[in-house]
Amino acid sequence: MYQLYYYPLNASMAPHFVLEELGVDFELLLVDRKSNAQKSADYMALNPTGRIPTLVDGDLILFESPAICIYLAEKHPESHLIPKQGSAERALFFQWMMYLTNTLQAELMLYFYPQRHTNAENTATQIAEAQEQRITEIFALLDSELKNRDYLVGDNLTVCDHFLMMLAVWADEIKKPPLQFENLSRYLKKLSRRKAIKHVCEKENLSLAEYA
Repeated sequence: MYQLYYYPLNASMAPHFVLEELGVDFELLLVDRKSNAQKSADYMALNPTGRIPTLVDGDLILFESPAICIYLAEKHPESHLIPKQGSAERALFFQWMMYLTNTLQAELMLYFYPQRHTNAENTATQIAEAQEQRITEIFALLDSELKNRDYLVGDNLTVCDHFLMMLAVWADEIKKPPLQFENLSRYLKKLSRRKAIKHVCEKENLSLAEYA
């Protein structure tokens, strides 16, 4: 049985979505960020980065949220959560997965933690403001890509969609959140009606009322 070390609304949310979508047996193990448990010796022995999430599958211990999502999708090919090898859609899948993780997630982290990126006094606010504009531009691009489409890659749900749902949840308090974009809003509201998404949000205490 899979074990997912998680914290609500953290980067573990996307793997949590995927596990629920697959309908497999798994155990959720809370890593309490409030007490800095991700830096404890026991957890660091599993994940030396001291970050969340971590997936345990038998002898395999895997960290980094996108890597976990891709691993789960490839281990369960019957789910079609990753396109077939050699297909054009698989190439596009990796394009968007890299964009979501290396661009959108990275920009969001800089927005949330600007103080980590400057030694100058009174500059964190300016960094966050600049990041907010950059993030808005990224969501505008994604909104354009989703015009007349239900999923980010091809005609089927993939883990890219789970990952984007997580990042959209993170960004719900910026000045122009994802739900204020026409195509993104339609897309996210449809995703929010999936049983797996609902179940995870119930477990992680996230209301989906604004997605109704």
